[in-house]
Amino acid sequence: MKIARKTLPFLAGAALALWAAAAGAQTTLDAVRFRYMGPILDASLPEWKKARPVTVQMLPQMVATPRQSSPAVKELKVRAAHNGHWIGILIEWSDATRDDRIVLDRFGDMVAVEFPIGGIKDATPNPMMGNPGGRVNILQWRAAFQRDIDAGEPQLKDLYPNASVDLYPDQVLRATDARPYTGALGMDNPVSRAKASPVLDQMAEGFGTMTVKPEQHADGKGVWANGKWRVVITAPMAAQDPGSPHFMAGDRTLAAFAVWDGASREVGSRKAWSSWVPLRLAR
Repeated sequence: MKIARKTLPFLAGAALALWAAAAGAQTTLDAVRFRYMGPILDASLPEWKKARPVTVQMLPQMVATPRQSSPAVKELKVRAAHNGHWIGILIEWSDATRDDRIVLDRFGDMVAVEFPIGGIKDATPNPMMGNPGGRVNILQWRAAFQRDIDAGEPQLKDLYPNASVDLYPDQVLRATDARPYTGALGMDNPVSRAKASPVLDQMAEGFGTMTVKPEQHADGKGVWANGKWRVVITAPMAAQDPGSPHFMAGDRTLAAFAVWDGASREVGSRKAWSSWVPLRLAR
């Protein structure tokens, strides 16, 4: 079904009304100061108990197609911390299944945190992936990446046990000639490269502009147990590139969130999202 062009402003306005209403209801997320000086990857660090959890209400994504009118995850429990060098966000949510393999019609669990790159001194970017002139940094953790890092990248037979392969193009062709047959890897899709982190460090200025940054600074770690994901996403506070925010102790800024449930066939724009949450970094 096509949507009349005159209806689009109404849909965008409705989404922004939801954003404004939800923003007023969100509690400030206080990033406590850790003495631990590493990149804050471990969700079991006892210092996390000092960080007050904030419940973030998630909204249906109803602006960009394909939409998601009834997302699986309704709320996230979020904590924040920093140690003067790294900022860490601990995100928890209930999920009955651990979806960390991606094959054809199966999708993986994911969660993301978003920061305005220019801070909040000027106009605040749209929390729905920013807007032209309002760039945002989106750090997206993927369960499938986490599994590859923890257990090693799967072989073809692991994903498609009934597949039959006689030979691979790179066994009979030169590397340059075999490249067109290597799919996304041959096109240098960053998602297909070998991964050192389960987090993609990205930036955007609105729908359809998501770009994986050339330099990846973010890291993270997710653990699923007893029907719950606990994911830490961390980034340096002073990354020296134009696609990253610059944090300092005592700062006040914003954070927004998105989450995908693989078992509910959520992927891409089929997701739950949140409005901006005020974020305050302890001195």
